[in-house]
Amino acid sequence: MTRLLLLADTHVPTRARALSAQVWSAIESADLVIHAGDWIETGLLDQMEARAARLVGVWGNNDPPELRERLPEIARVEVDGIRIAVVHETGPARGREARSDELFADADVLVFGHSHIPWDSVTPGGLRLLNPGSPTDRRRMPTCTYLTAVAEAGVLRDVRVVDTER
Repeated sequence: MTRLLLLADTHVPTRARALSAQVWSAIESADLVIHAGDWIETGLLDQMEARAARLVGVWGNNDPPELRERLPEIARVEVDGIRIAVVHETGPARGREARSDELFADADVLVFGHSHIPWDSVTPGGLRLLNPGSPTDRRRMPTCTYLTAVAEAGVLRDVRVVDTER
């Protein structure tokens, strides 16, 4: 069993000076933290690498060259029999399922960011699409968010949107 924390669009220090104590606690409690881009500066990556048991991340459209040198555009990892792909952008919501089925046919779950809007759906091809929203910039959403989940024996369960204070 692996406890997952899914983050994206942290935008530190442009949208928040730092992550909240709640988010840091979630990072430290997770077996695997997945970050789907838009970190903004390398300091947050360094802090997360030091505090997370395991970290998988990608760069986003707002990330500078220093982050792009350290992180891939697309990451792939297998966790307890679940093939997870991570990318920042998937394009417009319209057509997302078909594009994702085509581009990530070798994955069971796709974690993405960019919109700051939590998303949980399954494509016609069976790919689970998850966007954790943002823990620092709620945009049009009522609260800032992240996702938690459990991976166990090839099944992703207990996927939960968690509201957080900025």
